[in-house]
Amino acid sequence: MKIIFMGTSEFSAVVLKKLHAVYPVCAVYTGCDKAAGRGQKAAASPIKELAFALNIPLYQCDNVCCEGLARIKSLEPDIIVTASFGQILSEELLNIPKLCVLNVHASLLPKYRGASPIQYALMNGDAKTGVTIMRTVRKLDAGDMLLKLQTDIFPDDTAGTLSARLAELGGEAIIRAIQRIEIGNAVFVPQSENYATFAPMIKKTDAKINFEKQDFEIYNFVRAMNPKPAAYTVYRDEVIKVFSAVPADFPATCESGVVLAANPKDGIIVSCLDGAVSLATVQSAGGKVMSSQEYMRGHKIEEGVKLGR
Repeated sequence: MKIIFMGTSEFSAVVLKKLHAVYPVCAVYTGCDKAAGRGQKAAASPIKELAFALNIPLYQCDNVCCEGLARIKSLEPDIIVTASFGQILSEELLNIPKLCVLNVHASLLPKYRGASPIQYALMNGDAKTGVTIMRTVRKLDAGDMLLKLQTDIFPDDTAGTLSARLAELGGEAIIRAIQRIEIGNAVFVPQSENYATFAPMIKKTDAKINFEKQDFEIYNFVRAMNPKPAAYTVYRDEVIKVFSAVPADFPATCESGVVLAANPKDGIIVSCLDGAVSLATVQSAGGKVMSSQEYMRGHKIEEGVKLGR
């Protein structure tokens, strides 16, 4: 079985590692190195680093449909596997493999098609999620489904912890899916368009906390943004990143978003639509992540000020 793998993120690197241990991959495709960090130096993607470590031939291009077609055709793959790749595949590329192009998607399709399924599952307070192996088609995450694996979402899950667990599940799922194809018992099931929902890409500006929400909605939103892009609020002109927030048993009789308490004992407590939330874990610009109680030992926040302006 000749397999090409396409991916970018840590999620896809985990999937590749598990897949390669069972079905050796003949080539890996990823995007070109991108500038990252304060110095804006070109940084390799997790998938590139893993391909080097596993001694798998690696090819980089920002438009695989234009730059990679000839080589992919020459490799004559049976299957192409994509996971968190971030590039749209052309019809010509989809027709290259002898069998199919399979995508590892981190949701129980047709729910949460798009770039941010993990974050939306958390934001919406879902109790379960999973991974789906589907045939890739030109329409966004709309291909026929071959296999699904499910997992619970736990109260302490963040996008980081859930993504790590789903990556492991995705590696297991793609192996099972290829095994089904190999022995000839693969059944592809069409998705119901009536139940399709979407999870578009989340930008940094989308991570600002809206305190005109209920406490449990803010709790879910903050963990969905953890670790990236990280939820945040603004005190005067200072951006404060928030990595965990929990409902607070604190009297609130004012409008949403007002600082009710800000001290080393209580930490930072803010009014919201139905009460109050504690900004339990925070980070200032250039600082380290810490409890809001610890944060208040070195910072001054005035009570009664409305955040987010």
